[in-house]
Amino acid sequence: MGETRSALGVICSSYDGFFEAEKKIADYMMEHKADVVDMTVGELAKASGTSDATVSRFCRRCGFKGFHSLKLALAREVLEEERGDVNISNDIDRHDLSQSLQNILANKVAELTETVNMMKPENLEQILDKLEHARMVQLAAVGNTIPVALDGAFKFNQLGIAAVAGDIWESQTAYTFNLGPEDVILIISNSGSSKRLMTLAQGAKENGCTLILITNNSNSPLAAISDYRIVTATREKLLTEEFWFSRVTATAVMEILYLLLMAGKKDAVDHIRRHENAISPDKK
Repeated sequence: MGETRSALGVICSSYDGFFEAEKKIADYMMEHKADVVDMTVGELAKASGTSDATVSRFCRRCGFKGFHSLKLALAREVLEEERGDVNISNDIDRHDLSQSLQNILANKVAELTETVNMMKPENLEQILDKLEHARMVQLAAVGNTIPVALDGAFKFNQLGIAAVAGDIWESQTAYTFNLGPEDVILIISNSGSSKRLMTLAQGAKENGCTLILITNNSNSPLAAISDYRIVTATREKLLTEEFWFSRVTATAVMEILYLLLMAGKKDAVDHIRRHENAISPDKK
């Protein structure tokens, strides 16, 4: 595991794939992160109601060599928070809006920072090259990430890269089956486990289409069959108990792709200017 990935980030991203005993460890760590830094394997097992073997397996499933490596990563996070000027917790309370805003901001900044730190330049350059030279780019998503796909298609078209996105899964799939080796499909899926998107991805692969995935979960089924991956960080589990809601990091990735493509594509600015001139009467 890269040193840039945070312990809490990994736990949040992988949470739904944990066994029930492992979720007990994850829950305890998210609620008592500072205490865990000073614990032994046995102490954490007892505190979380699990076993030493489960703690060791949990660490490996999170991508760490062992409990010591996980504790080091967690200790860095705790230390960074302690160095801050504002006390941060995971609590959201309508009766304390000032503190709640600081808590939300700290977690969102951490998500964005970790997402950028996990991006490898060589992988990113290959993705940019595929997007820039694609005959057609399809952006696909289901649920609350559909707006990210729609926004991405708008941005790519502005740059002169033919792109399409839709909000009806059946239509998205039908379009995918018409793609070929010269095309790219960019899938946005936080969990990377959507059965609908898996059907779509398999169809794209059968047609020889390049598959790029933006996801929170690098160990997901969609990640396993994708050609290129951009892994985003999430801390949703620190703020809510059960819902995947955030698309902040996926939106940030789309912004990053847009800006880098604009910087590297020679005629990008001309395409943007032409489009802005065409729509400018609507802005007056």
